[in-house]
Amino acid sequence: MITKEGHEALKKELDYLWREKRPDTTRKVTWAASLGDRSENADYQYNKKLLREIDRRVRYLRKRLEDMRVVQYMPEQEGKVFFGAWVDIENEQGETKRFRIVGYDEIYDRMDYISIDSPMARALLRKEVDDEAIVQTPSGEVCWWITGIEYVK
Repeated sequence: MITKEGHEALKKELDYLWREKRPDTTRKVTWAASLGDRSENADYQYNKKLLREIDRRVRYLRKRLEDMRVVQYMPEQEGKVFFGAWVDIENEQGETKRFRIVGYDEIYDRMDYISIDSPMARALLRKEVDDEAIVQTPSGEVCWWITGIEYVK
């Protein structure tokens, strides 16, 4: 599962890697290879490794994009926590958090996104504002109250 925004971001990344990054790196590998001895050529070795990483990511993205199901917002979700929701929560100590519940392909490099498979997300699903959610953590149960729910429409 993935949000529409997440799907677009992965498609954009794939397009960038395939149309810009890979051709540029291929040119660098070709140039470095023309210099002669490849065993001691740092430019060649670095760019060849980078090319393998790009190819690996391109293969991964193509396969993932093919298999993903884009989850669209539906008005029936309003008022309850479901996939794609921005959720505001608060605990007994007054600590607050705000995050969006998304698929694991979207959480990369985002501190304000959590995976739908996380204990926090599972505890919050189907809850409403002012409901309490008990989250199982390694140090025990933690109680959070939902203070807000929003969806990108």
